[in-house]
Amino acid sequence: MSNRPANPPRIRLVFLGTGTSAGVPMIGCDCAVCTSTDPRDSRTRCSVVITYEGLEAATGKSKIFRVLVDATPELRIQCVKQKVKWIDAVVFTHAHADHIMGIDDLRRFNAIRRGPLDVWADQETFASLQNCFGYAFNTQATTLFRPKLVPSLIAGPFDIGGVTWTPIPLDHGTGKTLGFRIGNLAYCTDTSNVPQSSKALLLGLDVLVLDALQPVAHETHLTIDAAIEISRELAPRRTLFTHMSHQVSHAATSAILPQSIELSYDGLVVQSS
Repeated sequence: MSNRPANPPRIRLVFLGTGTSAGVPMIGCDCAVCTSTDPRDSRTRCSVVITYEGLEAATGKSKIFRVLVDATPELRIQCVKQKVKWIDAVVFTHAHADHIMGIDDLRRFNAIRRGPLDVWADQETFASLQNCFGYAFNTQATTLFRPKLVPSLIAGPFDIGGVTWTPIPLDHGTGKTLGFRIGNLAYCTDTSNVPQSSKALLLGLDVLVLDALQPVAHETHLTIDAAIEISRELAPRRTLFTHMSHQVSHAATSAILPQSIELSYDGLVVQSS
């Protein structure tokens, strides 16, 4: 049984970062991957920009929407490098530091937009964001150059630009994260297990982006082999692994992956049909 939408939007995804929380190369490490000259082995923290054609609420007219998923500590560097000059909204998967600590850099997008940004997250994530970045949500704050963010709670499927985002509950060790399905593309970083009920939401995909930290077991992330098994079960047309540690050489690992499964890398662009 397929969950493919009848008229799915064409989705463009740019990988801003594809690395684990420590980044690659890691501080003080001289391993083969951390010293690699292959640019695909250089990984900033995980984030993507998802682009599609949607409808502007105020006018009902068609426009291109650009949605940032997570705000990493390297957000400014990532956006400059990948020429991200505009975003319409931000969606958060969870509140770990490697996914939220670039929030202050969102103020530049406020300046470009000349207005606030909608931010989507679940209740637990918003609690952490308020603790760390309360000033960004404070409508009474007088600081001129600060993020101006409008919270929107994820409590089920939600729309950005008339396109539905379906949250995918994921296990992250003893914690929880959210993946997201948009049309026939799904982005599922930071997971150690995809519950069966969530797998049902991930059928009929063109593109699945999935956590695959390293070859050896980890408490909070999928191994390469575990991610391969989930990909085989869900059978998307194309799978791309992300959130990879310095144990993963891009060239060597790519050579042994099954057909239709690939490693992502910073700057890679993919599209769903």
